[in-house]
Amino acid sequence: MPTLVRFLVTTVEQTLNEFGAGLQAAAPTVLTGLVFLAIAYVGIRLLTAVLRRTLETVYPVEQRLVVDLTVTIASVFLWFGAALTLLKIFGMGEIAASLGTAAGFIALGISYALSNMIADTVAGVYLLRDPDFNPGDEVKADPVTGTVMTIELRKTRFRNAEGETVVVANRDVEKKWTQIGAAGETDSSS
Repeated sequence: MPTLVRFLVTTVEQTLNEFGAGLQAAAPTVLTGLVFLAIAYVGIRLLTAVLRRTLETVYPVEQRLVVDLTVTIASVFLWFGAALTLLKIFGMGEIAASLGTAAGFIALGISYALSNMIADTVAGVYLLRDPDFNPGDEVKADPVTGTVMTIELRKTRFRNAEGETVVVANRDVEKKWTQIGAAGETDSSS
């Protein structure tokens, strides 16, 4: 029985010594990772705040959705880059490279699958920025002729001559539209 107790004590001591040595060896890497995370957090918050302020000066309040979308996309990219760098700091560079490559292929697949939504969003940004296309304008677009009610990132709502609301994808509106009358114009021929 004493040899069993001695074996257990020796095993526990050896395990604790190896665990302590492992912690001591890993401490600089863990500390480096924590410092990097703190710096990345402050840097990303600062960059996104500057980006938001800059975009808010460019886009009017009605187009806040464009600002929010841009800041969110930038934030996701920055945090993904920080995560890959953190893996590299922890000695998992091959995993970081694999994740970066896999994320690229996944993003390519998602962008292909969402190509119509992306086209609507890009067209929506162009329509929102266009000074000749505003709510209240009478416009002829491919499937509808009517008054622009709202312009959103993915779709535009029109009120046609019958008083019905017609929703059209922005990619279809942006392809070809003609302004018939601007908002606030009065017909002087009456």
